[in-house]
Amino acid sequence: MEGTNQTGMIHFYFRPFSKLPEVQMLIFVAFLVMYLVSIGGNSSISLIIWSNHSLHTPMYFFLASLAALEICYSSTIAPLTLASVLSAERALISLPGCGAQMFFFIFLGSADCILLAVMAYDRFVAICHPLRYTLMMSWRLCVQLALGSLALGFILAMQLTVLIFRLPFCRSQEISLFYCDVLPVMRLACADTWVHEATLLVVSLTVLTIPFLLIALSYVFIMAAILKIRSAEGRHKAFSTCSSHLTVVLLQYGCGSLIYLCPSSRYSPERGQVVSVVYTFITPVLNPLIYSMRNRELTDALKRTMMRFLLS
Repeated sequence: MEGTNQTGMIHFYFRPFSKLPEVQMLIFVAFLVMYLVSIGGNSSISLIIWSNHSLHTPMYFFLASLAALEICYSSTIAPLTLASVLSAERALISLPGCGAQMFFFIFLGSADCILLAVMAYDRFVAICHPLRYTLMMSWRLCVQLALGSLALGFILAMQLTVLIFRLPFCRSQEISLFYCDVLPVMRLACADTWVHEATLLVVSLTVLTIPFLLIALSYVFIMAAILKIRSAEGRHKAFSTCSSHLTVVLLQYGCGSLIYLCPSSRYSPERGQVVSVVYTFITPVLNPLIYSMRNRELTDALKRTMMRFLLS
């Protein structure tokens, strides 16, 4: 840290959603419910996959990994957001604390996006090369791909976070969001940030654009292979295994692109607030619901697990 950053006296505070205590309380309850539901839903998916041997396949390994990432991702944002909503005047965050939250947010969010691209590749191999699936998607490769997603997310997050928090911050200020995101924090710096904005664009292209193009390419081949399937039941089964993943991809990449792929000069705090609520609170709730409702094997495993629990 340079200049005034070294004093350790700078704190940030988050902009409240409303000045009315009643509205703040309603938002607190809504966020708390969504957070608990997301933790419960994603934990259930991970436990069901772990406890059912029939689900020990690459597809469900990646799904369990995604659920674990969602738990960590939500827990990076939700607790401090709930504290700031409940008592906005006292919920301050120090400069190192803001840096730590930003690092884990970028790290887990980037790994999440990259893992979705890995899952698309898994579906491509399963549908386009079914006879070679077990050979191509070995457990060793699956673990390497999952760890690679984490490693790339870690590297990108470390570089961007260190670069941003080397900027001088002259005084305590309000962040125009409910957590330490990149663009709102950069706007508080007392220095020119064009290098940092260019770096953010490179990271965004690496995390959002390149994986999305790979996903789109995978689905072009997947759709071509599905259309060649003669039986209606076979086509329906293939579509059902892909539709849930595609829905999650559109949610995740759509929200991320609205914030990080737009020019920083056009960044709107109001739009950022709304979109951020979607991908930090709503999407982690929807993901387990989307996968469980659209996946018959997972639904059947959930029913078997519930029956064993009730009968025990």
